[in-house]
Amino acid sequence: MIDRVNLPPLDELPVERKPPSVVGSFTNGVIAALSAIALLWLGANLAEFAPSSATYLGKPLRLKEGLAIPPLAMKGGDPYLRALMRTISVSEANGRDPYVLLYGGRRITDLSQHPQECVTILLGPNMGNCSTAAGRYQMLDRTWLEKARAYHPDRHSWGVLGRYSFQPDQQDWVVYRWLTDRAAWGMDLRQALRQGQLDRVLRRLSGTWTSLGYGIETNRMTHLLPSAYRQILREELQATPKPAQQPQRSPSAMPQ
Repeated sequence: MIDRVNLPPLDELPVERKPPSVVGSFTNGVIAALSAIALLWLGANLAEFAPSSATYLGKPLRLKEGLAIPPLAMKGGDPYLRALMRTISVSEANGRDPYVLLYGGRRITDLSQHPQECVTILLGPNMGNCSTAAGRYQMLDRTWLEKARAYHPDRHSWGVLGRYSFQPDQQDWVVYRWLTDRAAWGMDLRQALRQGQLDRVLRRLSGTWTSLGYGIETNRMTHLLPSAYRQILREELQATPKPAQQPQRSPSAMPQ
């Protein structure tokens, strides 16, 4: 008969521990990796399908590839540079309202300044680091501050505090003025685009926007950029007001 009175407490009984299974560890690692990939894919693509209140942008351009590319928030500007800006956002922040996107796809609501949120990078050459990229052009917080000081429409009003509005049209104007600065790029981007040198322009910009085809972080949109640019440019040129023509005077009305 077992003496239950003298048995040691259960928590003091020796427990046989089995060494971890190699197969089990490998399976768990695969599951964790697939989960990370799934989360990253959802973050990068969910914004494209989620409902958005970006009606202020107007009707998007539906590309033949099936993508909907919203117009710029800013008004005016050179049609070639406008087309380039929209093309940049095809691979950098593709969504119905790209101005409110953080890296990874989460939306923000406060655009009074750059959100400065650092989101962990799950894949790619910078995996394990974090990125503060935000907005239509996925500008890092330090890049935004530097360029806003130089190109922001309200740079003189907010320069002391270092706060610059991150509203959609302000994002556009900072990038537009940056792209028109020949000294910043070592070339005239607008002239190169007018001469049909899109590849040369994308190569020059790839050090800043690494998804444009010549950088380190291409994605599923990168190979669509040349076709997207041509379609967007066609729309921008059609929307550009034509200069008014002076009426020709008949010979009889010419002064003698």
